Amino acid sequence: MAAGPKQNPTLRQVAEHAGVSVTTASLVLNRKGEISENTRANVLRAMAELNYTPRGERSNADSDASDAQNAVRFLKIVRHGQTLNRDHNVFISDYIDGMSYEATRRDYSLQVVSHEAVDVASIIEEIAKSDLRGIVALGTELSDEDIHLINDCGVPNVIIDTYRPFVDGNFIDMDNEQLVHLALAHLASNGFRRIGLVSSYSEVNNFKLRHEAYMRAMNAHGLEIEEENILSVCATIEEAYEDSIKQLSNIKKLSDAYFCANDVIAFGFIRALRELGYSVPGDISVVGFDNLPMASMFDPPLTSLNVPKQRIGAMAIRFLDDLIVANEKQPPVKVLLSGDLVIRKSVKLAD
Repeated sequence: MAAGPKQNPTLRQVAEHAGVSVTTASLVLNRKGEISENTRANVLRAMAELNYTPRGERSNADSDASDAQNAVRFLKIVRHGQTLNRDHNVFISDYIDGMSYEATRRDYSLQVVSHEAVDVASIIEEIAKSDLRGIVALGTELSDEDIHLINDCGVPNVIIDTYRPFVDGNFIDMDNEQLVHLALAHLASNGFRRIGLVSSYSEVNNFKLRHEAYMRAMNAHGLEIEEENILSVCATIEEAYEDSIKQLSNIKKLSDAYFCANDVIAFGFIRALRELGYSVPGDISVVGFDNLPMASMFDPPLTSLNVPKQRIGAMAIRFLDDLIVANEKQPPVKVLLSGDLVIRKSVKLAD
């Protein structure tokens, strides 16, 4: 029987052989960074001794064999599609860019697989039968039950874009608490005392966390929470606009400023305000969340909270790699990454 393609060693194996980190080995391979000549020589010697061939120089057969052995998968699981839709594609792409960069550095092949209207249990069953080294799951629309299924699948896994403090598992998410407080502090510092909220009834844990953070931030600034000015809309541009029109029409006195749970909601909300005759930011100021590319091109350009999406994606692969190479079960890792506020033209600034 003919022998299969020769298995190429991984960059991690080269790093271990040379006694350096994977990052250092990658810097030597790509001729970047300030690496000592002694370290560089050790890494190059390890590559030669292990017959390591960089991915770009391998034959198709060798690449296919290595990719199959070192595959990790990004799972985009769409449960209801109210947030995982074309309005949010750029947001997801940034996660993938971060994962792809880090996976390549660590010699993994990244598979991106999207599931819509598929039972999570059947997805996990398929994964359990595969040769995947690990998975990163997009937790945006996942329920607690879905997350438990992923955590118990027997394959190293990290879940991004959601945070469950009381659930065992590895989570990487933006720090909703810090970001919402940042937005409200900006509004308060510019003299706004009546600040409303435009959240969403879509089943997304991050929306819930932002709503709770808004309540705490308002209390922290000594601001009154007006239930009448807390809106709940769909998380697509068109339906956020339609829901906002209906709800705004029933409010006796609108707030002077609103924090929106994400940019997509803000786009629909601002459209509704303008249709009802309000100027942004002349009459009402608006802050979004996500800093999508469209935010800078919107009219008016949207002040928005910037989320380190590529960094979250890269960090997910780093943690996944640690889980894959660990010789024993690791304690759960939960990480929240801070962001910043990008100030544009949708908030009326104090003189």
